[in-house]
Amino acid sequence: MLFNSFEFIFLFLPISIIGYFIINHFHNRLAKFWLVSASLFFYSWWNIKYLPLILVSIAFNYIVGKMLNQNRQQTSRKNILILGLIGNLGLLGYFKYADFFINNLNYVLNSHLNLLNIVLPLAISFFTFQQIAYLVDTYRGEAKEYDLLNYALFVSFFPQLIAGPIVHHKEMMPQFLANDNKGLNYANLATGLFIFFIGLFKKVVIADTFAVWATFGFDVALSLSFIEAWLISLSYTFQLYFDFSGYTDMAIGAALMLNIKLPINFFSPYKSLNIQEFWRRWHMTLSRFLQDYVYIPLGGNRKGEYVTYRNLVLTFLIGGLWHGAGWNFVFWGFLHGLALVIHRFWRKFNINMPKVIAWFLTFNFVNLAWVFFRANTFTDALKVIRGMLGLNGIILPSSWADKLAMFSTNSFAAYQLTDIRNAFIFVILGLVITLACKNSIELKDKFKPNILYLLWAAILALIAFTQLTGVSEFLYFNF
Repeated sequence: MLFNSFEFIFLFLPISIIGYFIINHFHNRLAKFWLVSASLFFYSWWNIKYLPLILVSIAFNYIVGKMLNQNRQQTSRKNILILGLIGNLGLLGYFKYADFFINNLNYVLNSHLNLLNIVLPLAISFFTFQQIAYLVDTYRGEAKEYDLLNYALFVSFFPQLIAGPIVHHKEMMPQFLANDNKGLNYANLATGLFIFFIGLFKKVVIADTFAVWATFGFDVALSLSFIEAWLISLSYTFQLYFDFSGYTDMAIGAALMLNIKLPINFFSPYKSLNIQEFWRRWHMTLSRFLQDYVYIPLGGNRKGEYVTYRNLVLTFLIGGLWHGAGWNFVFWGFLHGLALVIHRFWRKFNINMPKVIAWFLTFNFVNLAWVFFRANTFTDALKVIRGMLGLNGIILPSSWADKLAMFSTNSFAAYQLTDIRNAFIFVILGLVITLACKNSIELKDKFKPNILYLLWAAILALIAFTQLTGVSEFLYFNF
């Protein structure tokens, strides 16, 4: 079931909310059971055969967490944690990376092992990382959970189950116990609806429009001219932002209707003036996870400059591989790790770059790196990069030929991207929205339940509803 579907908006979401608060009025545990059941139904909507997978994952991690809480001997606790990590990473590795490993083994050994053709279970990357964080937090004494129902709710809570934000047990579960959160809160309901419809508008009106041009450029066109390649790359840059931040807005909004506040996941990342700032603003809960559970355990910046640089690159190689089983994702992670190394090295000189230049370099690096993130193969990526570098020629519109007769006739041609004017307009609008407008979190904090905000939300919702006939999945469902 998709957030951007009529059945979710008009059936599942209101039934889940109304049922939860009615039951919660009489019995808190039964209300939690209702919410877990609704969440598992939501997860099963795509393919019910993967329901046992998430149930086994929940049961396994609950048992490991309970063993960590009950065991006081340090050596035993460490072994239990290692067992839990192996179980989670083994599950993720089998479903997500088995065929990737076989492909590479066949290439290196010139063998012909058959692929397993495993279909990636929905949300496995997200609920695996969330439970790894829980086990490590439990080992550190920062989380405790002895109740299976509470733990199942922590993992399966439908607003953030499929694509995050990746939450900590200690920041979400106490909210379900707070007496103030057990009844319907009209302020939270209104704010949640407002943020939800902002996210819906981002996804179906903005992201899905950019998707048409991005798909054509990466998957259909055999070559791209200079202008086309830049419009294609920027289209994906904005598609990915509005798609994933739109999902996060809808998750935060849906959770808030249930009186649960999820952590911020995006905060205007395309306004960043350096790559470090970008990762403090983009997919913030993943950045937090990589820092706390990969970078710092590797040694962080505590063991000298060289080791710090190594740890940065390793962390982002892992982050790239987490996004997908492909060398293009690994290379994307390497690019970002290298950029962070260069940024850290640059800071040693204490040279302040003009803000416009700093933003320009950061944004264009991010845009260039996204090409490898989006492309299905390195060949597809290089096709777009060649066009962006002008290696396929800088072609002007054929309609300009009479006005610019001084140029060679070879400079003019009809573009493959037939609605190139609309693509250009949308790219400019994407820049304006991401750079000049308040983000959804800033809007949420200023929200007031008055007629002006009601009209604003209604207009966004009505425009978005007109686009729901062509329902499309969120990009991060693939990761």
